Amino acid sequence: MNESIHVVLMGVAGCGKSVVGQRIARLLDLPMIEGDAFHPQSNVEKMARGEPLDDADRAGWLQILGQQLQNHPKGAVLACSALKKKYRDVLRCPVPGLAFVHLSITPEESQRRVSSRPDHFYPPSLVASQFEALQDPADEPGVLVVDGTHPVDDIARQATQWLRDRTHSP
Repeated sequence: MNESIHVVLMGVAGCGKSVVGQRIARLLDLPMIEGDAFHPQSNVEKMARGEPLDDADRAGWLQILGQQLQNHPKGAVLACSALKKKYRDVLRCPVPGLAFVHLSITPEESQRRVSSRPDHFYPPSLVASQFEALQDPADEPGVLVVDGTHPVDDIARQATQWLRDRTHSP
């Protein structure tokens, strides 16, 4: 039985990865890793100019995030968009059994939320590119898809219960 819990809160911009991730980290007494904090300055500047990141921009960043997860053998919660399957696979490599909670929202809700975030480097003009890149993870193992418009506490409780159930199953 694997006692550690490693989970990625994933989804498009504005879905609530950081807020829900912090709540789950608190409930499980695990460290929270904010994926955006590990972007190189060149990525932040590119997004701030309204240019979406490409696979090459994300490659090194995803490697760093995988290492960050691995640095916490007792478990950790990571907020990371992880939009494509190949990005999720990069994160899975150093952490076998890595779980993902996909906070699913509509393009309209993402646009509304991103537009209302003060002082964030990510502009609303990039929301459409997030949905273009998103590959639905619902059929992948170790993925829980939740409605990202539900109350944060409800999502966190549901995800925490799912994570605990996964950890204690044979």
